[in-house]
Amino acid sequence: MAFKVIQPGMLALLQDLGRHGYQHLGITSGGPMDELAFRWANALLDNDSNAAQIEITFGMFTLEAQASTSIAITGADLRATLNDKVILPWQTYPIHKGDVLAFHRPRFGLRAYLAVKGGFLAQPVLGSVATVMREKLGGLTGAGDKLSNGNLLPFHATTQHQQRAVPRLALPNYDQVEIDVVTGYQFKHFSGLDRARFFSSTYTLSQHCDRMGYRLTGAAVGQDQKGIISEGIAYGAIQIPSDGQPIVLLRDRQTIGGYPKIGCVTNFSGALLSQKKPDDSIGFRYISVDQAERERHLQMARIHQWR
Repeated sequence: MAFKVIQPGMLALLQDLGRHGYQHLGITSGGPMDELAFRWANALLDNDSNAAQIEITFGMFTLEAQASTSIAITGADLRATLNDKVILPWQTYPIHKGDVLAFHRPRFGLRAYLAVKGGFLAQPVLGSVATVMREKLGGLTGAGDKLSNGNLLPFHATTQHQQRAVPRLALPNYDQVEIDVVTGYQFKHFSGLDRARFFSSTYTLSQHCDRMGYRLTGAAVGQDQKGIISEGIAYGAIQIPSDGQPIVLLRDRQTIGGYPKIGCVTNFSGALLSQKKPDDSIGFRYISVDQAERERHLQMARIHQWR
């Protein structure tokens, strides 16, 4: 009772909501790059919100079902097909033994999420199955491996299926260019000119973008800033190294760092950012902590009420 990996693609990882409570030991959280898409996939199937899914980056990933189940696909449109017939994200589909599910090159977005009824089954490491390759933790083997040819991804088989789709008004706009940022205590150390330049400039995603973080290119800021004593790093922190080019730190970030931080992208905007590809352009928009909290509560309430 499993999916068999036929083609592993560029990067397919088993993820849950992350490994929390260990950052003081140098262990990062991991988890889904697009948390909103992840949560919707589990909601579509009435799964526990932490049920394990597959995060598929850039597609070229093919699975064969060994038993019947129900699936949900959310996130990027990776031109998914079921038995060579095109299917769309943000809804559920019945799966039967022998069915072939394939993900191809992106139509829009970068990362898709595949959930199965009841969640994929794997042994947790430090309370989570989230795959962090750099730390060799989690995933199907527990050693942080990405999925490969022949892997069997166990699940509880079922013939029950309910056709469901995420409401149109709840769908994220992956074309959105503006990324919301809250400022922190180090923001005051940047000059007024640097602050204005940061929030008024367009930045391009460099080729150095992965689950650890996104390096940007554009108007340099904070080049006169001195290094700071290394401190813990929150999800979404925007570091400014000596070249003035921002680095947005994401799910597999290091746990401490000594670059000054001009702000932090919000949880929801971090999800949007994770769907961007190298050479895409973004801009930053200031919002208050209260606004960011209201936005998160609204998104979570939509999912909870829809369930």
